[in-house]
Amino acid sequence: MTTRVVKLTVITDFACASCCVGQHELLDAIAYTQDTLHLPISFEVEHLPFRLINPAILTDSSNAPKVEKTDFLQKQLGRERFFKLQAAIAKWGEEKGIPISFRGVMSQTTRAHRLCQKAYKLGGQDLQLPLLCAIFKAHMEDGRDIADINILAELAEESGTMSKDQAAAFLNSDELEKEVNQMCDEARSKGITGVPMTIIDGKWAVSGGQSSDVFIQIFKKLAAAGPHCAPSPFSGSVVETSIVA
Repeated sequence: MTTRVVKLTVITDFACASCCVGQHELLDAIAYTQDTLHLPISFEVEHLPFRLINPAILTDSSNAPKVEKTDFLQKQLGRERFFKLQAAIAKWGEEKGIPISFRGVMSQTTRAHRLCQKAYKLGGQDLQLPLLCAIFKAHMEDGRDIADINILAELAEESGTMSKDQAAAFLNSDELEKEVNQMCDEARSKGITGVPMTIIDGKWAVSGGQSSDVFIQIFKKLAAAGPHCAPSPFSGSVVETSIVA
C-alpha cells in the first residue's frame, strides 16, 4: 500500500496558550493515526512564526522591564476575556495532566522563532519539533522567560539542536531576524490574525487549538483518498472552531 505524505504547515506563537494546546493535540493525533490506526499516511511538519504581540508593545531587549503574564494579558484582552481563557486552559490542562499556567513573565517571541527557524534549516522537523516542544514547555509550563538568550541556548542544547555556545552566538547575531519578520508580516498580509493555523498540503486551513479528534478525522479522510488526492476529500475549506476560547 502506498503511503500518502501529508505536509502540515503550522503557524504558531509561543506566547499563545491555544497554540500550546493545539500543538499537544496535533501530536497526539499524529501518534494515534500512525501507532494505533496504522493508516497509510506519514507527515512532514513545519512550523512558521507569528507574533501576537507587537514588538513595539513588548520588546525582547534585556533592558526592558519585565511584565507578568497575568497583568499583560488582562490589559490586552480585558479581565473577563482573560479569566475565560484562563479557566478553559486550566480545564484542558487538568484533563490532560499538562500543567499549563499563566505564571511567569510575558516574553516577546522573536528570538524563539528565529531559533526554531534555524533548527528547521539545520535538520527539518527532526530538529525543529523537539525544540519547539521544549520552548512551549519552558514558557507555558515552567514559567521561564523565552526572550532570555541563556534560557533559549539551554533549550537548544537540551533538545539536541546545537550546543549552548552555538545557540548563544546565533541568538546574539541578527541571523534570520529579517526572515522571521517577513514571515510574520506575510501571514498578516494573507489575513491571518489569530493562531494556531494549520495548513494541510498547502490547500486546507484548520484554525484554532483543535482537539486531536478533529485532526484524526481529517487524517482518516486524507488516507482514504489515497496518495493522489484529486479532487479534494473535503466538501470545502477545513475551518473549525477552537476548543479553547
